[in-house]
Parts: sequence; C-alpha cells; structure tokens
Amino acid sequence: MMAKSATLSGGVLKKIILSYTYLAIWIVLSGTVIVYNKYILDKKLYNWPFPISLTMIHMGFCSSLAFFLVRILKLVELFTLSRRVYFTCVLPIGALYSLSLWLSNSAYIYLSVSFIQMLKALMPVAVYTIGVLFKKDSFKKSSMCNMLAISIGVAIAAYGESKFDSFGVSLQLLSVLVEATRLVMIQILLNSKGIKLNPIATLYYVAPSCFVFLSIPWVFLELPVLKERGFGFDYVIFGSNCFCAFALNLAVFLVVGKTSALTMNIGGVVKDWLLIAFSWSVIKDSVTPLNLIGYGLAFLGVAYYNHQKLQTLKAKEAEKKSQQQQDDEEGGQQNATGKKGDSQD
Repeated sequence: MMAKSATLSGGVLKKIILSYTYLAIWIVLSGTVIVYNKYILDKKLYNWPFPISLTMIHMGFCSSLAFFLVRILKLVELFTLSRRVYFTCVLPIGALYSLSLWLSNSAYIYLSVSFIQMLKALMPVAVYTIGVLFKKDSFKKSSMCNMLAISIGVAIAAYGESKFDSFGVSLQLLSVLVEATRLVMIQILLNSKGIKLNPIATLYYVAPSCFVFLSIPWVFLELPVLKERGFGFDYVIFGSNCFCAFALNLAVFLVVGKTSALTMNIGGVVKDWLLIAFSWSVIKDSVTPLNLIGYGLAFLGVAYYNHQKLQTLKAKEAEKKSQQQQDDEEGGQQNATGKKGDSQD
C-alpha cells in the first residue's frame, strides 16, 4: 500500500515538474520573441522598421512548418473544417489576428518593452468588456470594480512613463482591443460550435489567411519603401527570429496540453514582471517609481481576475462531479430495482 502511494506521489511530482518545465520554456520563448521583435523593429537597434513585413515573414514561415507537421509528418490531429465554417468563422478570426499582430509589432518602434507589458495588463479589461457586450459574460459589479482598478493602475503607469509616445500608446491599445475581440470571437464562432483548435492546427488554418490579409496594406505601405531602401534580408537574423516564433507556438501547444490556459495566464503575469526587469537592467529602458506603482496596482487586479477564474473553474468541476455521482447513484438504484423485480417474477 505504501509502495503504491509512493509511486502515485512520484508520478504526480513528475507531472508537476514537467508542467512547470514547459511553462518555464514558454516564458523564456515568449520573452525572447518580444525582445527579438523589438531589436529588429527599433530604429536605434537593428533599424528595420517594417512591422507588416516582419509579421508576414512569421506567418509564411509558421504556415510552412505547420503544413509540414500536419500533412507530411502527421504529428498533430487535424479538426476538419468545411468550406462554409472556414469562410464564416476562421477568416474573420484570421483578419483580427493579422490586425492585432500588425498593431502590436508597430508599437515596438515607439515604446519600450517594459511599458508595452504594462499596457498589456488591460487585456482582461478589454476581454471582459467585450464579453459583456456580446453577452458571453455576465455583468458583475465586483468584476467591473476590479477592471476599473486595473485601468487606474495602467493609467498611473502611463502617467509615470518618461518616454511616453501617444501614437505608440494608441497602437498598443488598439492592438489590445482587437486581440480581445478575437478571443471573444473564438468563443462565439468556434467554441460554441464545438470546434477546438490547438495552436498548431490554428497556425495551419489561420496563418495563411493572415499572410493574405497583411499583403494588402503591405503592398501600399511598406513595399514601395523597401524597394527604395533595399530589402536587406539577413537570413540568420530573420531565420532565427522565425524559428523562435514557431517554437513559441509549439510551447503553447505543450503548456495548454499539459496544464491549462489559466496556468498560461498566470505564467504570463510572471513573464511580464521578468520582461520589465530585463528591459530595465539589460536594455536600459527607463522604469520610473510611478511606473511600478501603477503596474503593481494593475498586477493585483489581474491576479484577482485570474483567482476569480480559477474559483469559477473549480466550482464548475465540482458541479460536474456532483452531477456525475448523482447520475451514477440513480443508475445504481434503477439496476437494483430491476433486479428486485426479476427475483419476484
């Protein structure tokens, strides 16, 4: 009995270690992609300020690798989509995703890595607000007060930003709004129909459409400038950057598969603090005390938001188990009644 218990605890411990290892890999890769994109796009660093082009390179690379993994190696199970579902559900999500990536990558030209992470704390506010508007979430005073606290914290952080750029802030806030809309649309257009795509399958279906959507503004905004300036394509820089972006999606696939999306949200909060510390200590971005006070307030709000989501998930799981036990008991009683009737016959 003790040996069995020790084996079970050892198995649980192994799972916990593996889960947190995957989470750590995701945090490192996510931070690497953010810093790498900043390095490429920033005019003071690599000086290649073409966010649409960079996003298109990512989408083209990820599309090719996703096709190879799904169709050639068959490592990922594919959820087959009809043409109607693809055009009415996947394409709108692809359009929102391409716009979100374009706006967020553009913000790196104007804002520091640390300040962008602070502005990203508004994501729960945007998701909750849009969820309420589309009736995917219920309005609660406590939740709205929490969202207000996060917003005030981000506003304080913005007020304390020493290199505030209104255009860059507008780009990042629009990116948050579009990304939040995309997340809610995934619930409405895909999850409600029972369609759940893992990150690799999502890339397989969505990345090609993103590439096509991005090519439209690219032809008018960046192609003429690139022709005049020269493409200056460094295969080592862009190849390694694309590989990191694809590895990040693989890490997402592993983390969600071994833990949950909520664990990723909590890990994302840790990642943001690490990126702020890295941005201040290594990149030498300016982080003021007011920045930290404001983001600290927003962080508490986001932490409480994640805690609420965890409690809701636990309540749903407990209700599901209770219902299952009740069904099993009713089934057992029916079987017992049936047997009693048989014996009387």
